Amino acid sequence: LKIVFDTNLTTDSSSSRFLRIGDGSLQEFEFPENSDGVIVISSRFRSSDRKDCRRQTVSVRSLDPEVLSIVNVTNSSLNHAGPFRSFVINIRSGFPGRAQLQIQLLDLDQDRDAMPVLVEERTDYSIRVAPDNDPATRLIQSGSLSHFTENPVLFALLPLIFVNKCAFGCKVEVEVLRGLLRSPVPLLLGVVGQFLVMPFYAYCVSSLISLPTALSLGLVITCSAPGGGGGYLYSLLLGGDVTLAISMTLVSTLVATAAMPLSSALYGRLLGVHAALHVPFVKILGTLLFIAIPISLGMLIKLRLPGLTRVLLVLIRPFSIVLMIGGIFMAYQMGASILANVSPEIVVVGVTVPLLGLAVGAVLAKLAGLPLPQKKTVSIEVGVQNSLLALAVMQLSFRRVEADFASQAPFIVALSSTSEMLLMVLGNFIHRRLCGSAVLRSDA
Repeated sequence: LKIVFDTNLTTDSSSSRFLRIGDGSLQEFEFPENSDGVIVISSRFRSSDRKDCRRQTVSVRSLDPEVLSIVNVTNSSLNHAGPFRSFVINIRSGFPGRAQLQIQLLDLDQDRDAMPVLVEERTDYSIRVAPDNDPATRLIQSGSLSHFTENPVLFALLPLIFVNKCAFGCKVEVEVLRGLLRSPVPLLLGVVGQFLVMPFYAYCVSSLISLPTALSLGLVITCSAPGGGGGYLYSLLLGGDVTLAISMTLVSTLVATAAMPLSSALYGRLLGVHAALHVPFVKILGTLLFIAIPISLGMLIKLRLPGLTRVLLVLIRPFSIVLMIGGIFMAYQMGASILANVSPEIVVVGVTVPLLGLAVGAVLAKLAGLPLPQKKTVSIEVGVQNSLLALAVMQLSFRRVEADFASQAPFIVALSSTSEMLLMVLGNFIHRRLCGSAVLRSDA
């Protein structure tokens, strides 16, 4: 639709504006979140060359559709004579925030083939959508008395996680560490896959299927996160290189202090997100310490206490399986309210993220000519993200409701990753059992 601007216009009052909302004294209006409502726009426009002012309309657009959307515009004074026109705008609020309005007054010529004349455009009005702070409403919306970050299951698992990490420290081979210092190719492959390929994939797929901006950002930040602590757990259960897995997790977490802010800034700009994203450096440091301290303690136990080392090595596999199952249960329990209205698109995309990461890591490792245990480890480390860091970014950067919506992406990825890796572990176990039985029968 082409519009021309006409300057041959007059107004019946001393005001230089034709359009106004209400009495014109306010330019920002407050509206509750997740609600339907109306605003009334009045027009005092009259063309200088005709008395009929009914041939006019307004076009209204929200500059932030996720905060406020325009449902329709109705001319409420078509059948009423008089110098002024009124237009009823039906609106629907979404996330808390501020949405600027673009209001255009159009003069419609009697000739249908003529182009509408743009009389006036106003962008100084805005709607501020306020969060609902009613505790009862919060309870109904969340379906739970506590937020997922306050879940007690997480704290109950912490001692088990600490002991399990000590056991992994007993698995560290000093010679392998020295080899990685001489040739850090697997570590570099992990950095490339985790911080270059995966965020780019997240951006491309979210743009391809037109995910909402908040979900797209949540997906990109999830794919920009470093390797999770489950990486070396899966490497152990799938026959990977445990020492390499621990080293890759530590290195990727350290690199994340620089890579996550850069990735968030780049893709946030591409997605049109203007909010300041807060990367949780304290949480990243805490993750580093929570990995390094118990694993270092395990290495010390291996050197000084061989009896305790044997006990920890016996416990490492059952503890790891318990943690995997506990992780799935905790993720489902914590994300129940957030995933209540999840869209099928983000579910499909979330399922593909770990699978693509596994494939990318495997291809990179194969091109580098790494041995099979290291191939498995690189593949796993690229495919398993630390979704808790992505959740922390969402919760620190946005309001509660918007943060929970964006957090659907890391929750879906975390659930998909854990479930898919558990299936791989079960498949590997069954395969080894069947192969072992076949070998025994052939020997007999």
